[in-house]
Amino acid sequence: MTGWIGIALGDPTGIGAEVTLKALARLEDSDWRRYLLVGDGALLQELNGRLGLNLRLQAYEGPESKGRFFFHNPRPEPISKRLTPGCAPAALAALDYVTDGAQRCLRHELDALVTAPVNKEAILRAGRPFIGQTEFLSNLAHAQRTAMMLLGEDDHGRWLRVALATTHVPLRQVADELKQAKIEAVIELAARACRDLELKRARVGVCGLNPHAGEGGKLGSEELTIIAPAVRASQERQFDVHGPFAADTLFYQAYHGQYDAVVAMYHDQGLAPLKMVGFDRGVNWTLGLPFIRTSPDHGTAYDIAGQGKANPSSMLAAISLAKQLVKKPA
Repeated sequence: MTGWIGIALGDPTGIGAEVTLKALARLEDSDWRRYLLVGDGALLQELNGRLGLNLRLQAYEGPESKGRFFFHNPRPEPISKRLTPGCAPAALAALDYVTDGAQRCLRHELDALVTAPVNKEAILRAGRPFIGQTEFLSNLAHAQRTAMMLLGEDDHGRWLRVALATTHVPLRQVADELKQAKIEAVIELAARACRDLELKRARVGVCGLNPHAGEGGKLGSEELTIIAPAVRASQERQFDVHGPFAADTLFYQAYHGQYDAVVAMYHDQGLAPLKMVGFDRGVNWTLGLPFIRTSPDHGTAYDIAGQGKANPSSMLAAISLAKQLVKKPA
């Protein structure tokens, strides 16, 4: 363990740098970790002053650097101050930041990576193939079995933890993308995530794809041919997993503590209830990578970027989860 947590600052024309600095300003003084902010140092210094945070930001000179908050720009030139939101230079810079952070994790220079938001459309317009940061990092790390888990709690400390069997897939293609092996892998990753979180149980509920979980095949066959076989195979491997259930009922039960994690079949099936519960404090955790990666569960918010209005709660939650998952020194 290095004692370092990296934060890739995301699209420099979005709110990534702002929520990062605000979140770091809220950390307890007793936090012994050091933070490497991968992004443009001049932008950070200007924003730090404008927000009145007065964090002591230092240029990174290596793992033995003395201090707490450091910045490193992997690009040869500073970012222009005149970039328009979502422009190609900003999109490509965001990719460079997350790439640098991930490579440092793979070299064991960082214990975890927190990634600020990027904009998929901007990256695609810049000419780079891109589905999402989860998929980008999975490819970069050559990880074959990964899953996106979203976590959030309400004001009373009630959690939802949702792992996705498919991620950024058009709705008309979801049924074709569902495979028994993939669902089994996500069930296993969700159960392991519960153990990594040191929960008392690892009880996983699995959603059906169709309304009413298919009503015995009357509203679709995926539950009978793909999802239920995945659940049975996982039960045979001694996982505490149940389903498939109608999603509307299952999320109610999970919210009230009957399940520790839910496996949803597609993006909005899982994220709609999750954001109802923890919109401001939702966290994206990529399961199955060879390093810890978390992210706030919001976008670049170009409409409020640079105005000092961005809420850092989700970024703070992402940093807190990364710290929780990093094993403490003996």
